[in-house]
Amino acid sequence: MKSRFFCILILLISVLTFNNLTISAQDKAEWPCFHGSDRQNKSNESGLLNGWPTNGPVLSWTISGLGEGYSSVAIGGGLLYTAGEIENQTYLFAYDLNGKLQWKKPNGAAWTVKVEWASSYNGPRSTPAYDNGSVYHLSEAGRLTAYNSKTGNIIWFRDLTKDFKAEIPMYGFSESVLIDGNNLLVRPAGEKGFQVCLNKSNGELIWANTEIPGDYGYNSCIISDFGGYHQLVGASSNCYYSIDIKTGRLLWKVDAENQYKLNCSDAVAFKENIILSGGDGKGCMMVRLKTSGNGITAEKTWQTDLMDNYHGGIIQHNGYLYGSGASKRSWYCIELLTGRQMWKTQGIGSLTYADGMLYLYDEKGSMKLVKASPYKFEKVGEFKVPEGGKGPYWAHPVVCGGRLYLRHQDKLFAYNISSK
Repeated sequence: MKSRFFCILILLISVLTFNNLTISAQDKAEWPCFHGSDRQNKSNESGLLNGWPTNGPVLSWTISGLGEGYSSVAIGGGLLYTAGEIENQTYLFAYDLNGKLQWKKPNGAAWTVKVEWASSYNGPRSTPAYDNGSVYHLSEAGRLTAYNSKTGNIIWFRDLTKDFKAEIPMYGFSESVLIDGNNLLVRPAGEKGFQVCLNKSNGELIWANTEIPGDYGYNSCIISDFGGYHQLVGASSNCYYSIDIKTGRLLWKVDAENQYKLNCSDAVAFKENIILSGGDGKGCMMVRLKTSGNGITAEKTWQTDLMDNYHGGIIQHNGYLYGSGASKRSWYCIELLTGRQMWKTQGIGSLTYADGMLYLYDEKGSMKLVKASPYKFEKVGEFKVPEGGKGPYWAHPVVCGGRLYLRHQDKLFAYNISSK
């Protein structure tokens, strides 16, 4: 009898210990900003499911009450952050990792899209950024606010339209701001600063660049180190550009303009190569960087009409590019150094990568698990994500802490994808 009692006791202790370790692992896992801390959109997690049952992985919990919007999630300091519009007010939300609301704070009055065909696509586009006890968010109307991550108390805020003499873009401010050391990098696209660098602690201006041609670019910036320069790579309506983060000086630019003058896709950096995609039939191209005098030049090495990525993102993995194209509404794998197509399959949306797998989130709501291989399209799981409102599924997927986070408008779904 005693032996049986001790066996049960040991089993209970083991289960509790495992659960505590699991919770601890989730608490420590971070995805602090849009596409991760290095903006490569690749999770370093392991021990994830390499296949899904017919109905998909287990749904751990659902959050409701986010309102309208396309903000994805950021995770840091043991909390999860996202944004939404409710009754003409933009809000930033903080939840614990069990989906319980910790705080909800306004970030300015909401803004309504003025373009007729897109008039129903309202709400914040930007994903919050967490850094060292603070969380930052840019509203669609241009209010940039820093909050205390635990309490939601406002630390500072700026109005990009007033401070940099900028207009609200046609589809609203859509950039997810980037933290780099003590810098906060954001694109007002205004007369007093097209691309600017602020002190993340107090919002004070460090530098402002007004050399960039074109109008607002709807993408988010990345960082790439090359030739002794710590460079910021972003886009306007008619070009992709690089700025020296230390000085704010324009290093190079490449003309890139599609029929709608919308560069929504983030650049992808791989060594001395930068991959750019214009969307809307423009295709994508690769430029190779070279040092030249006291700067950098960018020379186009290839261009293709394949994978004209609109706003779902492109991922580089082991020398190959993965993403979707708008004109042919297809998912692609392309060889990075040549632009050669490896495979193609129907669909369009956003994606992320983790543990050798691609997570393809179709804008119609299907979630596919695909092996990250250039040799063939091999799907090992698929399920339909529930609806959280009207409109396309445009919020980007996130893998963090053994979970897959999927947002659709008012709802956020957390799926358990750990093999443990």
